[in-house]
Amino acid sequence: MIELAEVVFRWPGQRKPCLAIERFHLAPAERVFLHGPSGSGKSTLLNLIGGVMRPAQGRIVVLGQDLAALRARRRDRFRADHIGFIFQQFNLLPWLSVLDNVLLACRFSSRRRERAGNARAAAERLLASLDMAPSLWRRPAAELSVGQQQRVAAARALIGRPEILIADEPTSALDAERQLAFIDLLLSEARATEAALLFVSHDLRLARHFDRIVEMQAINRMAGEADR
Repeated sequence: MIELAEVVFRWPGQRKPCLAIERFHLAPAERVFLHGPSGSGKSTLLNLIGGVMRPAQGRIVVLGQDLAALRARRRDRFRADHIGFIFQQFNLLPWLSVLDNVLLACRFSSRRRERAGNARAAAERLLASLDMAPSLWRRPAAELSVGQQQRVAAARALIGRPEILIADEPTSALDAERQLAFIDLLLSEARATEAALLFVSHDLRLARHFDRIVEMQAINRMAGEADR
């Protein structure tokens, strides 16, 4: 599903890279727990895999596609079609309702819309599974708590059965009970669609739910030196 080889990334204006990864892979249907302290390059890696950023050198191949070979617009389309991304900052549109924020994934991608079937019903099912009461579904995202916004972002990532799920600290604003419910839903959706899952968290208690545990310092030669 994902293959990185000799990937180097540096921030504009900096000579020293913040990320240098010789090899990293994610197999089909594999569930990987990625952890490491702040500054180790976790979010940078996810943004590179998602095509949000481009490496200075190296290859990032996702579903057989070399992302570095695509222009920005095509990378955006590729991500919308194939990757369910739960961003750390959620990236919800504050003026849209909860339901419309979830459905955005299907509006940006006809492929996701087709795979969802009845998109509205799929969105409602996901929201209910994430303990979002129907009374909240028409409320603007700006009126939600941080924890509620996080669950809306998760539902948007899951709708349309993307082949790859990427989650950047997706449980940080959830209480313990909702954390477990969220993990159960995420793993259940991944199993149902045979999606690969790359899950980043500081909470090592969650690692037991995953097939493989990867420490960022073990794969990034520059870990802790320059990431921001």
